[in-house]
Amino acid sequence: MRSFFAKFKLFGLVLIPISAVIMYLFYNALQPVKLLPVYSPAMVNAELVAEEIQHVRKYHTIADFSLTNQNGETITQDNYEGKIYVADFFFTTCPTICPIMTKNMVDLQQSLGKDSDVMLLSHSVTPEIDSVAQLKKYALEKGVDDSNWNLVTGDKKQIYDLARKSYLAVKTDGDGGPFDMIHTENFILVDEKKRIRGFYDGTKKEDIEKLMEDIKVLQESHKK
Repeated sequence: MRSFFAKFKLFGLVLIPISAVIMYLFYNALQPVKLLPVYSPAMVNAELVAEEIQHVRKYHTIADFSLTNQNGETITQDNYEGKIYVADFFFTTCPTICPIMTKNMVDLQQSLGKDSDVMLLSHSVTPEIDSVAQLKKYALEKGVDDSNWNLVTGDKKQIYDLARKSYLAVKTDGDGGPFDMIHTENFILVDEKKRIRGFYDGTKKEDIEKLMEDIKVLQESHKK
């Protein structure tokens, strides 16, 4: 009889961890999978979108581009091919929200880690002022790590078109010329297929935390 109970005890000791693993797997399987929306122009505030594409409801992606970064290098869509990245719009002489946005982008870069494959892309809305030398000075002052973060300048019309037709991220005031832009505080999350997956207030810490969470969601989805 004692031998029988000893065997039963051994069976129980084996069964308990197996049962725990099975329950854990079932629990994870039953958890809803978090999915991020895929944004189109029709889903975004019309003030931020070029009029001719405000009706577009699907298949929206970031257009090809060719700009120059803080190191004088030509940066194109090829540099971001197959990458998750965060984009924004700024200018180096901005005294209001830009310093906060840049500080939060620096914090984001540090949180992602030195070897992160997530990239960052900041576009100047005053390229006539923000030369390569000016961008380099700004990058050094703000602690920008250029290993995966490009501050870019270039043709103003191209940046304007990217802002309003691709990233859906700036307003136009129409007073100082055809390509004048009023940038917003938005950080834009772009997936490896060049689709917009989220907008975040780059001046708010809680939005940066949400952005980090959503980046992880995209990374997990990309692995699968």
